[in-house]
Amino acid sequence: MTDRGCDCEGPHHCDPLPDLRLQSVVELAQDMAGALTPLEAVRAAATRATEALGATMAAVSVWDRESGRLRVLVNHGELAPGEEELPENESYPVADFPEIVTYLEERWTTGRLPRAWLQTAENAEPHTGHNHPTAGAYCQERAAALRRRGRACCVVAPIVLHGQAWGELYLARSTGMPAFTDADADYATLLAAQISAGLAQTERLADLRRLAFSDPLTGLANRRAVDARLESALEAHNRDNTVVSLVVCDVNGLKRVNDQLGHEMGDRLLERFAHQLSLAAAKLPGSLAARLGGDEFCLLAEGQKADEVVAVAEELCARALALAEGEGVACGVASTGDSIGPVTTPDRLFRLADAAQYRAKAARAAHPVVAGRSHGPGFSPDPTVLLADAADPHHRADGRRGPAGRAGTGDRRRFRGAAHSADPGQLLTAVLAALDQAAAARAVHPADTLGKLVVVAETSARLVDAVGWWVSYVPPGSQLMRTAQHAVYRMTSGPSSSRAETQRAQIEAPDAVFDLRHYPMTRRAVRGGAFSLRAGAAGNDPAEEAMLVVSGYRGMVAAGGQNAAGGWLVELFADDATLPLGQVTYAMRALVAVALAGAASPPVM
Repeated sequence: MTDRGCDCEGPHHCDPLPDLRLQSVVELAQDMAGALTPLEAVRAAATRATEALGATMAAVSVWDRESGRLRVLVNHGELAPGEEELPENESYPVADFPEIVTYLEERWTTGRLPRAWLQTAENAEPHTGHNHPTAGAYCQERAAALRRRGRACCVVAPIVLHGQAWGELYLARSTGMPAFTDADADYATLLAAQISAGLAQTERLADLRRLAFSDPLTGLANRRAVDARLESALEAHNRDNTVVSLVVCDVNGLKRVNDQLGHEMGDRLLERFAHQLSLAAAKLPGSLAARLGGDEFCLLAEGQKADEVVAVAEELCARALALAEGEGVACGVASTGDSIGPVTTPDRLFRLADAAQYRAKAARAAHPVVAGRSHGPGFSPDPTVLLADAADPHHRADGRRGPAGRAGTGDRRRFRGAAHSADPGQLLTAVLAALDQAAAARAVHPADTLGKLVVVAETSARLVDAVGWWVSYVPPGSQLMRTAQHAVYRMTSGPSSSRAETQRAQIEAPDAVFDLRHYPMTRRAVRGGAFSLRAGAAGNDPAEEAMLVVSGYRGMVAAGGQNAAGGWLVELFADDATLPLGQVTYAMRALVAVALAGAASPPVM
């Protein structure tokens, strides 16, 4: 630090040792390099410069070219009345600082960095070591300003960035302290140059962050930003029970716009919706609006009540319908403020919001679908929650992950597929939509368990192109399972000529009875489990495989459960043309659970 007890100008008396000044420059550079934002960088610069030059205060200001004013970004140290560390509107006309322009002229004519200038409270003329033309009136005003604020002197160093005047570093000492020297001015010039380098680095980092965490088309945050924010939000939720909500939106009709009007019009539609999403986010302070990719967007809110988020999502859907060329959005909402079970990982909240959104997509709903708020008669647990958890085979009811998965590491599961697909998401979306349609059309009574299971079995079998399906029933307390209803879409070739006879027998005799004590896997499934079987696979249960082989099938999937009416089982059967059934095991289990929820009745046998 400068020896404040000596007012001579010899560097060998007043200046700190060269290695100490070099250390201060290094520390300034390190602090600015560690800053995450430009404001953090200039605060670090002001703090280090104050220490390095033995000043009592420092300020960093930026030249706002649009307003023609020098705007103070940060004040540090002993502040005078009216000064704030982070002022909101402290600024001065650049016309009061003609040396800024003069410094730049010197830079271009001499090729040297502009040198700092000195000002004392007693002397109305600045001392720069060069013949700079300055207006005496300006210097008198600055001297008076020093006296008003109880300061003896100041040193001002211009900050030049990319060859242009960016702003200035201002350092002052209080009354009674020795004035800054020419050596101090040289050192301040060096510090300003280091600040320039630090700001340039901060700008580059900011540019990289914008590229890494923002969507180039809409300017919204991107998926990386959402992942980072959601991770920290859920930490707060699990620590303080802060409500975290996720709204996922899919813009309807984008493909039609791209195909018929061109991709430029499609981009305009995305930009217009992004604007509406930003307006929605403004109604939820602290929320994050983002484009996840393609036609999919999301809104992440933290700290707001679930009802407030749903209300904003409702308004967003209405505004999206009014967009030119668009067809609205499919919107799904998942909030820890609703009955959705434990949410310990970002992956699960995304699955819940995805499941809700794709239910909205399948129903072409003009309003959001909200996970945990059932839309079907007698649905308990909520079908959207079941859909989301079925798409994650590692999910457990206690909110933890199973042995095959780790929290937060799973890829986000999408709920899309082809017309014939073994994708669990496609299956869930199609079957849940069929259940909703049957309920809305009153084609199935809310208490008709068999009717709902038939919808599940028939829709699932057609989607995976199964050979056929069976729905079976076990009366309360019984070990005997009886076939209640079934359908066969095509004959299969079995290991013997008896296959056709077996098939005809199944078609003609749907009341086949099985003793569950001989079929352990089926018995467990009826209690609420699921399993898949592929002929010839190692480890198959002998009894279960025997039934499969004798019937001539190549594979099967079974899922069951219980309600007040008894135990139930849905089975899909495969031949060589059927899509792999093992992929939909967990989805079938969830769909059966949906069908078994609510009021129940036994089948009419």
